[in-house]
Amino acid sequence: MRGQTEETGRYMERESEITERLYEDHQISLDGLRTLLTTDHQECIDRLFAYAQKTAQSIYGNRVYIRGLIEFTNYCKNNCYYCGIRCENKHAERYRLTEEEILSCCETGYGLGFRTFVLQGGEDACFTDERICALVSAIRTRYPDCAITLSIGEKSKESYQAYFDAGADRYLLRHETADETHYRTLHPPELSLANRKRCLYDLKEIGYQTGCGFMVGSPHQTVETLYEDLTLIGELCPQMVGIGPFIPQKDTPFGRMPAGTLDQTLRLLAIIRLLHPPVLLPATTALGTIHPKGREKGILAGANVVMPNLSPVNVRKKYALYDNKICTGDEAAECRACLNRRMEDIGYRIVTDRGDYAG
Repeated sequence: MRGQTEETGRYMERESEITERLYEDHQISLDGLRTLLTTDHQECIDRLFAYAQKTAQSIYGNRVYIRGLIEFTNYCKNNCYYCGIRCENKHAERYRLTEEEILSCCETGYGLGFRTFVLQGGEDACFTDERICALVSAIRTRYPDCAITLSIGEKSKESYQAYFDAGADRYLLRHETADETHYRTLHPPELSLANRKRCLYDLKEIGYQTGCGFMVGSPHQTVETLYEDLTLIGELCPQMVGIGPFIPQKDTPFGRMPAGTLDQTLRLLAIIRLLHPPVLLPATTALGTIHPKGREKGILAGANVVMPNLSPVNVRKKYALYDNKICTGDEAAECRACLNRRMEDIGYRIVTDRGDYAG
């Protein structure tokens, strides 16, 4: 018994050293990552979250930034194995918002205090570069004090430049995995990790505030592939990192695979915060989907952004990247009021602000 106690004590001391190094030096090894993701010592887990929260508060205080999400098309030419709007999903009910509908979403959001609009959609050929640029320009003209974020997939550098010149500030493009073999298990052959990385580096070079990210618990993910994700994030130095649990969508090849967990997602949020202190880090809708207090727990683990939905209520269920997404029936004002209460209950406050990167 004494030997077991001493061994446990040494292990907990090592866990503490890993967490302290992560907090002070913003570094972690593969073995360190494995330790923090697998430990069942609650004291270590609580320390990880406390350091992440302290780090986020040292930069952003108790402010939580809101992004108004506008899901404007669920058409997509790609066939990613995990995604509910993949082109081969014949059960998806397709839609496209008009420019007038998108601008109406922005008007509603602006009145509710949103100062960032996120235009998200599949890779839809109907929305040509010309149309995207016209849309961005219209939003920029009407709302010059707002940030405009695009999340519309892989494009040429010329296209990214055109959107930037039209007034886009930020671009979100999850890399999903930085491991070549893992990437091939998640995507069809016509998509490549090399091109996804090319896109991210093009966006950074142009001058976007750039976001990458990955699903936690995606099929065939390992600690080793997660370490590659963290390595890519360290090399890219993005202003935003979006991670959330993998949640299966029933009409995809991964429809019967197990979902990612709240626990692993929270630990990775904390680790990313400590590796990259100024990063803009969302507590995602997917996190709120797998646990009623998921977004609150995400904020308490180091996140500082939430992304309520401004899309028209009649299309929200159709943008089904995964099953059982929350808030599909709530009006924008209801979502904003609900999030206000949720954040206030844990000692944070949603602010009317663009919420730019503080690095």
